[in-house]
Amino acid sequence: MGNTITSIDRRSPAERAGVRTGEKLVSIGGHTVEDVLDYRFFGYDRDPELVLEAPDGARRALRVKKAEAEDLGLNFETYLMDEPRPCANHCLFCFVDQMAPGCRETLYFKDDDARLSFLMGNYITLTNLSPREARRIIDLRISPINVSVHATDPKLRSVLLGSKAGAESLEYMKDFGRAGIVMNGQIVLCPGWNDGDQLQRTMEDMTAWGFASCSVVPVGLTKYREGLSRLRPVDRETAGAVIDKVNAFGAACLERYGSRRFFCSDELYIRAGRDLPGEDYYEDYVQIENGVGMLRSLISEFEAGLRLEDGPAEASFYTVATGVSARPWLQELADKAREKTGAAGQVIAIANDFFGHTIDVAGLITGRDLIAQLRGKDLGGRLLIPVNMLRHGGDVFLDDLHVSDVEKALGVPVTVVEQDGFDLLDAMLGRK
Repeated sequence: MGNTITSIDRRSPAERAGVRTGEKLVSIGGHTVEDVLDYRFFGYDRDPELVLEAPDGARRALRVKKAEAEDLGLNFETYLMDEPRPCANHCLFCFVDQMAPGCRETLYFKDDDARLSFLMGNYITLTNLSPREARRIIDLRISPINVSVHATDPKLRSVLLGSKAGAESLEYMKDFGRAGIVMNGQIVLCPGWNDGDQLQRTMEDMTAWGFASCSVVPVGLTKYREGLSRLRPVDRETAGAVIDKVNAFGAACLERYGSRRFFCSDELYIRAGRDLPGEDYYEDYVQIENGVGMLRSLISEFEAGLRLEDGPAEASFYTVATGVSARPWLQELADKAREKTGAAGQVIAIANDFFGHTIDVAGLITGRDLIAQLRGKDLGGRLLIPVNMLRHGGDVFLDDLHVSDVEKALGVPVTVVEQDGFDLLDAMLGRK
Protein backbone atom coordinates (compact mmCIF):
# COMPACT_ATOMS: atom_id res chain seq x y z
CA MET A 1 0.00 0.00 0.00
CA GLY A 2 1.13 3.57 -0.66
CA ASN A 3 -0.05 4.82 2.70
CA THR A 4 3.31 6.14 3.92
CA ILE A 5 2.98 9.80 4.82
CA THR A 6 5.42 11.87 2.76
CA SER A 7 4.46 15.35 3.98
CA ILE A 8 1.99 17.11 6.25
CA ASP A 9 0.29 20.42 5.52
CA ARG A 10 1.37 23.33 7.70
CA ARG A 11 -1.04 24.17 10.53
CA SER A 12 -3.26 21.23 9.58
CA PRO A 13 -5.10 19.05 12.12
CA ALA A 14 -2.57 16.25 11.54
CA GLU A 15 0.39 18.56 12.22
CA ARG A 16 -1.21 19.92 15.37
CA ALA A 17 -1.90 16.37 16.59
CA GLY A 18 1.74 15.32 16.14
CA VAL A 19 1.53 13.01 13.13
CA ARG A 20 5.02 12.43 11.68
CA THR A 21 6.23 12.00 8.11
CA GLY A 22 7.49 8.49 7.41
CA GLU A 23 4.68 6.91 9.40
CA LYS A 24 2.10 4.74 7.68
CA LEU A 25 -1.56 5.52 8.02
CA VAL A 26 -3.07 2.16 8.99
CA SER A 27 -6.66 3.07 9.85
CA ILE A 28 -9.06 5.91 10.57
CA GLY A 29 -11.82 5.40 13.08
CA GLY A 30 -11.21 1.65 13.08
CA HIS A 31 -11.45 1.40 9.27
CA THR A 32 -8.44 0.12 7.34
CA VAL A 33 -7.09 2.67 4.86
CA GLU A 34 -6.13 1.17 1.52
CA ASP A 35 -6.38 4.13 -0.83
CA VAL A 36 -7.50 7.73 -1.21
CA LEU A 37 -11.20 6.88 -1.06
CA ASP A 38 -10.79 5.32 2.38
CA TYR A 39 -8.72 8.32 3.45
CA ARG A 40 -11.29 10.83 2.18
CA PHE A 41 -14.41 9.10 3.47
CA PHE A 42 -13.25 7.82 6.84
CA GLY A 43 -11.36 11.07 7.45
CA TYR A 44 -14.50 13.15 6.94
CA ASP A 45 -15.79 12.78 10.50
CA ARG A 46 -15.02 15.03 13.42
CA ASP A 47 -12.09 14.15 15.72
CA PRO A 48 -11.19 10.73 14.23
CA GLU A 49 -8.75 8.30 15.81
CA LEU A 50 -5.78 7.37 13.59
CA VAL A 51 -3.64 4.28 13.92
CA LEU A 52 -0.12 5.02 12.70
CA GLU A 53 2.82 2.67 12.12
CA ALA A 54 6.42 3.81 12.49
CA PRO A 55 9.17 2.59 10.14
CA ASP A 56 10.25 0.07 12.82
CA GLY A 57 6.73 -1.44 12.89
CA ALA A 58 5.64 0.07 16.18
CA ARG A 59 2.03 1.27 16.16
CA ARG A 60 0.30 4.04 18.05
CA ALA A 61 -3.22 5.47 18.22
CA LEU A 62 -3.70 9.21 17.97
CA ARG A 63 -6.85 11.32 18.27
CA VAL A 64 -6.93 14.22 15.80
CA LYS A 65 -8.98 17.28 16.70
CA LYS A 66 -10.71 18.64 13.61
CA ALA A 67 -14.06 19.82 12.29
CA GLU A 68 -16.33 17.62 10.24
CA ALA A 69 -15.32 17.66 6.54
CA GLU A 70 -11.99 19.36 7.37
CA ASP A 71 -9.06 17.64 5.64
CA LEU A 72 -6.55 15.92 7.89
CA GLY A 73 -3.69 17.45 5.91
CA LEU A 74 -1.77 14.28 5.07
CA ASN A 75 0.03 13.75 1.76
CA PHE A 76 1.26 10.50 0.26
CA GLU A 77 3.63 9.43 -2.52
CA THR A 78 0.79 9.36 -5.04
CA TYR A 79 -2.59 11.08 -5.04
CA LEU A 80 -4.45 7.76 -5.11
CA MET A 81 -2.12 6.21 -2.50
CA ASP A 82 -1.86 3.55 -5.20
CA GLU A 83 -1.13 3.26 -8.91
CA PRO A 84 -3.94 4.27 -11.29
CA ARG A 85 -5.62 1.23 -12.77
CA PRO A 86 -5.16 0.94 -16.51
CA CYS A 87 -8.02 0.08 -18.80
CA ALA A 88 -8.17 -3.58 -19.79
CA ASN A 89 -10.69 -3.03 -22.59
CA HIS A 90 -10.04 -2.91 -26.31
CA CYS A 91 -12.78 -0.52 -27.37
CA LEU A 92 -13.46 -0.31 -31.09
CA PHE A 93 -13.50 3.49 -30.86
CA CYS A 94 -10.74 4.09 -28.30
CA PHE A 95 -9.13 7.46 -29.01
CA VAL A 96 -5.87 6.48 -27.31
CA ASP A 97 -5.40 3.69 -29.87
CA GLN A 98 -5.64 6.39 -32.55
CA MET A 99 -3.08 8.74 -31.04
CA ALA A 100 -0.40 10.08 -33.32
CA PRO A 101 3.22 9.17 -32.61
CA GLY A 102 5.36 11.75 -30.86
CA CYS A 103 2.91 12.93 -28.20
CA ARG A 104 3.78 13.09 -24.52
CA GLU A 105 3.85 9.70 -22.82
CA THR A 106 0.90 10.32 -20.51
CA LEU A 107 -1.45 10.58 -23.50
CA TYR A 108 -0.96 6.89 -24.25
CA PHE A 109 -2.12 5.76 -20.81
CA LYS A 110 -5.70 4.48 -20.58
CA ASP A 111 -7.24 4.74 -17.14
CA ASP A 112 -10.41 3.02 -16.00
CA ASP A 113 -10.28 3.72 -12.28
CA ALA A 114 -13.45 4.14 -10.22
CA ARG A 115 -11.60 6.33 -7.74
CA LEU A 116 -10.75 8.83 -10.47
CA SER A 117 -14.38 8.78 -11.54
CA PHE A 118 -15.51 10.00 -8.16
CA LEU A 119 -12.60 12.32 -7.38
CA MET A 120 -11.99 13.87 -10.80
CA GLY A 121 -15.08 13.11 -12.82
CA ASN A 122 -13.42 10.63 -15.18
CA TYR A 123 -15.71 8.26 -17.06
CA ILE A 124 -15.19 4.55 -16.50
CA THR A 125 -16.67 1.37 -17.98
CA LEU A 126 -16.86 -0.53 -14.63
CA THR A 127 -15.15 -3.54 -16.26
CA ASN A 128 -12.17 -3.05 -13.92
CA LEU A 129 -14.33 -3.17 -10.82
CA SER A 130 -14.12 -6.10 -8.41
CA PRO A 131 -17.18 -7.20 -6.38
CA ARG A 132 -15.48 -5.87 -3.23
CA GLU A 133 -14.97 -2.44 -4.80
CA ALA A 134 -18.55 -2.35 -6.06
CA ARG A 135 -19.72 -3.16 -2.55
CA ARG A 136 -17.53 -0.37 -1.15
CA ILE A 137 -19.09 2.16 -3.55
CA ILE A 138 -22.50 1.20 -2.21
CA ASP A 139 -21.48 1.01 1.45
CA LEU A 140 -19.61 4.33 1.39
CA ARG A 141 -22.27 5.99 -0.77
CA ILE A 142 -19.62 7.05 -3.29
CA SER A 143 -21.51 9.31 -5.64
CA PRO A 144 -21.71 10.41 -8.38
CA ILE A 145 -20.17 7.71 -10.54
CA ASN A 146 -19.57 8.59 -14.19
CA VAL A 147 -20.06 5.59 -16.46
CA SER A 148 -19.11 5.04 -20.09
CA VAL A 149 -22.14 2.99 -21.10
CA HIS A 150 -22.28 3.07 -24.95
CA ALA A 151 -24.78 0.18 -25.13
CA THR A 152 -26.82 -1.94 -22.74
CA ASP A 153 -27.30 -4.94 -25.02
CA PRO A 154 -24.84 -7.36 -23.33
CA LYS A 155 -23.39 -8.79 -26.53
CA LEU A 156 -23.07 -5.42 -28.23
CA ARG A 157 -21.44 -3.79 -25.20
CA SER A 158 -18.91 -6.62 -25.01
CA VAL A 159 -18.07 -6.15 -28.68
CA LEU A 160 -17.81 -2.36 -28.41
CA LEU A 161 -15.55 -2.61 -25.34
CA GLY A 162 -13.60 -5.59 -26.64
CA SER A 163 -14.16 -7.42 -23.35
CA LYS A 164 -16.64 -9.96 -22.04
CA ALA A 165 -16.69 -7.91 -18.85
CA GLY A 166 -18.60 -5.34 -20.86
CA ALA A 167 -21.70 -7.48 -20.43
CA GLU A 168 -20.97 -8.56 -16.86
CA SER A 169 -20.46 -5.01 -15.60
CA LEU A 170 -24.00 -4.05 -16.60
CA GLU A 171 -25.03 -5.74 -13.34
CA TYR A 172 -23.04 -3.14 -11.39
CA MET A 173 -25.10 -0.37 -12.98
CA LYS A 174 -28.30 -2.09 -11.86
CA ASP A 175 -26.92 -2.59 -8.35
CA PHE A 176 -25.84 1.04 -8.07
CA GLY A 177 -29.21 2.22 -9.29
CA ARG A 178 -31.04 0.11 -6.72
CA ALA A 179 -28.74 1.46 -4.00
CA GLY A 180 -29.46 5.07 -4.96
CA ILE A 181 -25.95 5.82 -6.24
CA VAL A 182 -26.11 8.79 -8.62
CA MET A 183 -24.85 7.78 -12.05
CA ASN A 184 -24.07 9.99 -15.03
CA GLY A 185 -23.59 8.28 -18.37
CA GLN A 186 -21.91 8.76 -21.70
CA ILE A 187 -22.68 7.15 -25.07
CA VAL A 188 -20.05 7.40 -27.80
CA LEU A 189 -22.13 7.04 -30.93
CA CYS A 190 -20.73 4.69 -33.57
CA PRO A 191 -22.96 4.69 -36.68
CA GLY A 192 -24.22 1.23 -37.58
CA TRP A 193 -23.35 -0.12 -34.15
CA ASN A 194 -25.14 1.58 -31.28
CA ASP A 195 -27.52 4.00 -32.99
CA GLY A 196 -31.11 3.34 -34.13
CA ASP A 197 -32.92 0.65 -32.13
CA GLN A 198 -29.83 -0.04 -30.01
CA LEU A 199 -29.71 3.60 -28.93
CA GLN A 200 -33.39 3.42 -28.03
CA ARG A 201 -32.81 0.31 -25.93
CA THR A 202 -29.83 1.87 -24.19
CA MET A 203 -31.79 4.97 -23.19
CA GLU A 204 -34.70 2.86 -21.94
CA ASP A 205 -32.43 0.63 -19.84
CA MET A 206 -30.46 3.54 -18.40
CA THR A 207 -33.69 5.24 -17.40
CA ALA A 208 -34.91 2.07 -15.69
CA TRP A 209 -31.60 1.76 -13.85
CA GLY A 210 -31.82 5.30 -12.50
CA PHE A 211 -29.17 7.22 -14.46
CA ALA A 212 -29.43 10.91 -13.65
CA SER A 213 -28.04 12.19 -16.95
CA CYS A 214 -26.32 11.02 -20.11
CA SER A 215 -24.48 12.70 -22.98
CA VAL A 216 -24.53 11.37 -26.52
CA VAL A 217 -21.34 12.30 -28.39
CA PRO A 218 -20.09 11.37 -31.88
CA VAL A 219 -17.18 8.96 -32.22
CA GLY A 220 -13.86 10.68 -32.87
CA LEU A 221 -11.80 9.13 -35.66
CA THR A 222 -8.24 10.18 -36.43
CA LYS A 223 -6.15 9.23 -39.45
CA TYR A 224 -4.18 6.77 -37.31
CA ARG A 225 -6.51 3.76 -37.51
CA GLU A 226 -4.38 1.22 -39.34
CA GLY A 227 -5.19 -2.27 -38.06
CA LEU A 228 -8.23 -1.07 -36.12
CA SER A 229 -11.90 -1.88 -36.68
CA ARG A 230 -13.63 -0.10 -39.52
CA LEU A 231 -15.82 2.70 -38.24
CA ARG A 232 -17.46 5.52 -40.12
CA PRO A 233 -17.83 9.06 -38.83
CA VAL A 234 -21.13 10.61 -37.85
CA ASP A 235 -22.39 12.46 -40.93
CA ARG A 236 -25.09 15.12 -41.26
CA GLU A 237 -27.95 12.65 -41.78
CA THR A 238 -26.93 10.38 -38.89
CA ALA A 239 -26.43 13.33 -36.55
CA GLY A 240 -29.91 14.64 -37.36
CA ALA A 241 -31.54 11.26 -36.81
CA VAL A 242 -29.79 10.83 -33.46
CA ILE A 243 -30.80 14.31 -32.30
CA ASP A 244 -34.42 13.58 -33.15
CA LYS A 245 -34.39 10.23 -31.33
CA VAL A 246 -32.60 11.52 -28.23
CA ASN A 247 -34.71 14.64 -27.96
CA ALA A 248 -37.98 12.72 -28.37
CA PHE A 249 -36.95 10.34 -25.59
CA GLY A 250 -35.67 13.24 -23.49
CA ALA A 251 -38.96 15.09 -23.85
CA ALA A 252 -40.81 12.03 -22.51
CA CYS A 253 -38.37 11.86 -19.57
CA LEU A 254 -38.88 15.57 -18.90
CA GLU A 255 -42.62 15.12 -18.70
CA ARG A 256 -42.37 12.05 -16.45
CA TYR A 257 -39.34 12.77 -14.26
CA GLY A 258 -38.82 16.53 -14.57
CA SER A 259 -35.51 16.09 -16.40
CA ARG A 260 -34.53 15.21 -19.96
CA ARG A 261 -31.73 12.98 -18.67
CA PHE A 262 -30.38 12.49 -22.23
CA PHE A 263 -28.59 15.29 -24.07
CA CYS A 264 -26.87 15.58 -27.44
CA SER A 265 -23.44 17.20 -27.58
CA ASP A 266 -22.79 20.48 -29.37
CA GLU A 267 -20.80 18.56 -31.95
CA LEU A 268 -23.86 16.58 -33.02
CA TYR A 269 -25.79 19.81 -33.64
CA ILE A 270 -22.90 21.23 -35.62
CA ARG A 271 -22.62 18.10 -37.76
CA ALA A 272 -26.37 18.10 -38.35
CA GLY A 273 -26.24 21.75 -39.40
CA ARG A 274 -28.83 22.68 -36.79
CA ASP A 275 -29.17 25.59 -34.42
CA LEU A 276 -28.16 25.01 -30.84
CA PRO A 277 -30.98 24.61 -28.31
CA GLY A 278 -31.75 27.38 -25.86
CA GLU A 279 -30.35 27.45 -22.34
CA ASP A 280 -33.36 25.70 -20.80
CA TYR A 281 -32.55 22.54 -22.76
CA TYR A 282 -29.28 22.02 -20.87
CA GLU A 283 -30.77 21.95 -17.34
CA ASP A 284 -27.99 23.86 -15.58
CA TYR A 285 -25.43 22.30 -17.96
CA VAL A 286 -25.29 18.97 -16.13
CA GLN A 287 -23.24 17.40 -18.95
CA ILE A 288 -21.11 20.39 -19.99
CA GLU A 289 -17.84 18.51 -19.33
CA ASN A 290 -18.82 16.18 -22.18
CA GLY A 291 -19.32 19.03 -24.62
CA VAL A 292 -23.06 19.40 -23.99
CA GLY A 293 -23.87 23.11 -23.92
CA MET A 294 -20.34 24.51 -23.99
CA LEU A 295 -21.11 26.71 -26.99
CA ARG A 296 -24.50 27.82 -25.68
CA SER A 297 -22.98 28.72 -22.32
CA LEU A 298 -20.15 30.63 -24.01
CA ILE A 299 -22.57 32.54 -26.25
CA SER A 300 -24.94 33.41 -23.40
CA GLU A 301 -22.13 34.67 -21.16
CA PHE A 302 -20.54 36.64 -23.99
CA GLU A 303 -23.81 38.33 -24.92
CA ALA A 304 -24.55 39.11 -21.26
CA GLY A 305 -21.15 40.77 -20.94
CA LEU A 306 -21.57 42.66 -24.19
CA ARG A 307 -24.87 44.15 -23.01
CA LEU A 308 -22.96 45.84 -20.19
CA GLU A 309 -20.56 47.60 -22.56
CA ASP A 310 -21.45 51.24 -23.13
CA GLY A 311 -18.58 52.70 -25.09
CA PRO A 312 -15.89 52.09 -27.70
CA ALA A 313 -12.98 49.85 -26.77
CA GLU A 314 -9.38 50.84 -27.33
CA ALA A 315 -8.06 47.45 -28.35
CA SER A 316 -5.55 46.35 -30.95
CA PHE A 317 -6.53 44.05 -33.81
CA TYR A 318 -6.58 40.43 -32.66
CA THR A 319 -6.80 36.92 -34.07
CA VAL A 320 -8.75 34.04 -32.53
CA ALA A 321 -7.52 30.55 -33.45
CA THR A 322 -10.02 27.75 -33.00
CA GLY A 323 -11.22 24.47 -34.47
CA VAL A 324 -13.09 24.22 -37.76
CA SER A 325 -16.39 23.35 -36.09
CA ALA A 326 -16.48 26.35 -33.72
CA ARG A 327 -15.27 29.02 -36.11
CA PRO A 328 -18.68 30.26 -37.40
CA TRP A 329 -19.98 30.70 -33.87
CA LEU A 330 -16.91 32.60 -32.68
CA GLN A 331 -16.87 34.78 -35.79
CA GLU A 332 -20.45 35.78 -35.04
CA LEU A 333 -19.42 36.80 -31.53
CA ALA A 334 -16.44 38.75 -32.86
CA ASP A 335 -18.76 40.59 -35.28
CA LYS A 336 -21.12 41.48 -32.44
CA ALA A 337 -18.22 42.79 -30.34
CA ARG A 338 -17.00 44.92 -33.23
CA GLU A 339 -20.45 46.34 -33.89
CA LYS A 340 -20.95 47.29 -30.22
CA THR A 341 -17.42 48.40 -29.22
CA GLY A 342 -15.39 48.82 -32.39
CA ALA A 343 -12.88 46.17 -31.32
CA ALA A 344 -11.74 44.54 -34.55
CA GLY A 345 -10.47 41.00 -34.99
CA GLN A 346 -10.63 37.86 -37.05
CA VAL A 347 -11.32 34.21 -36.33
CA ILE A 348 -9.21 31.62 -38.13
CA ALA A 349 -10.08 27.91 -38.22
CA ILE A 350 -7.11 25.59 -37.81
CA ALA A 351 -7.41 22.38 -39.83
CA ASN A 352 -6.16 19.38 -37.88
CA ASP A 353 -3.29 18.11 -40.02
CA PHE A 354 -1.82 16.36 -37.00
CA PHE A 355 -4.73 13.98 -36.29
CA GLY A 356 -6.59 14.29 -39.59
CA HIS A 357 -9.33 16.55 -40.86
CA THR A 358 -12.12 14.43 -39.39
CA ILE A 359 -11.05 15.94 -36.06
CA ASP A 360 -12.41 19.48 -36.02
CA VAL A 361 -12.56 20.54 -32.35
CA ALA A 362 -10.30 23.15 -30.79
CA GLY A 363 -9.19 20.91 -27.93
CA LEU A 364 -7.16 18.65 -30.21
CA ILE A 365 -5.25 21.34 -32.09
CA THR A 366 -1.49 21.08 -31.71
CA GLY A 367 1.16 23.74 -31.44
CA ARG A 368 2.75 22.74 -34.71
CA ASP A 369 -0.54 23.05 -36.61
CA LEU A 370 -1.05 26.50 -35.11
CA ILE A 371 2.40 27.60 -36.22
CA ALA A 372 2.22 26.06 -39.70
CA GLN A 373 -1.16 27.56 -40.55
CA LEU A 374 -0.72 31.00 -38.97
CA ARG A 375 2.88 31.72 -39.95
CA GLY A 376 3.09 34.61 -42.42
CA LYS A 377 -0.45 35.82 -41.74
CA ASP A 378 -1.25 39.26 -40.38
CA LEU A 379 -2.41 38.33 -36.88
CA GLY A 380 -2.57 41.85 -35.48
CA GLY A 381 -1.22 42.50 -32.01
CA ARG A 382 -2.61 39.44 -30.21
CA LEU A 383 -3.40 35.76 -30.74
CA LEU A 384 -6.22 34.34 -28.62
CA ILE A 385 -6.48 30.58 -28.07
CA PRO A 386 -8.92 28.56 -25.93
CA VAL A 387 -7.60 26.99 -22.75
CA ASN A 388 -8.70 23.51 -23.82
CA MET A 389 -5.91 23.44 -26.40
CA LEU A 390 -3.52 23.06 -23.47
CA ARG A 391 -2.83 20.43 -20.86
CA HIS A 392 -4.96 21.04 -17.77
CA GLY A 393 -3.30 23.58 -15.54
CA GLY A 394 -0.33 24.06 -17.88
CA ASP A 395 0.85 25.75 -21.04
CA VAL A 396 1.70 22.64 -23.10
CA PHE A 397 -0.04 21.52 -26.30
CA LEU A 398 -0.70 17.89 -27.19
CA ASP A 399 2.54 17.71 -29.17
CA ASP A 400 4.58 19.03 -26.21
CA LEU A 401 5.12 22.49 -27.69
CA HIS A 402 4.70 25.33 -25.20
CA VAL A 403 2.79 28.56 -25.56
CA SER A 404 6.15 30.33 -25.61
CA ASP A 405 7.19 28.24 -28.63
CA VAL A 406 4.13 29.48 -30.53
CA GLU A 407 4.80 33.08 -29.49
CA LYS A 408 8.39 32.86 -30.66
CA ALA A 409 7.52 31.23 -34.00
CA LEU A 410 4.70 33.65 -34.83
CA GLY A 411 6.14 36.79 -33.26
CA VAL A 412 2.94 37.67 -31.44
CA PRO A 413 1.86 37.37 -27.80
CA VAL A 414 -0.60 34.57 -27.06
CA THR A 415 -3.55 35.07 -24.71
CA VAL A 416 -5.11 31.93 -23.26
CA VAL A 417 -8.87 32.32 -22.92
CA GLU A 418 -10.89 30.36 -20.37
CA GLN A 419 -14.04 28.44 -21.40
CA ASP A 420 -16.06 31.44 -20.34
CA GLY A 421 -17.88 34.03 -22.46
CA PHE A 422 -16.98 36.92 -20.17
CA ASP A 423 -13.30 35.99 -20.38
CA LEU A 424 -13.52 35.77 -24.18
CA LEU A 425 -15.06 39.23 -24.36
CA ASP A 426 -12.37 40.67 -22.07
CA ALA A 427 -9.69 39.10 -24.28
CA MET A 428 -11.21 40.54 -27.47
CA LEU A 429 -11.41 43.97 -25.83
CA GLY A 430 -7.75 43.79 -24.76
CA ARG A 431 -8.38 43.51 -21.04
CA LYS A 432 -6.32 40.34 -20.62
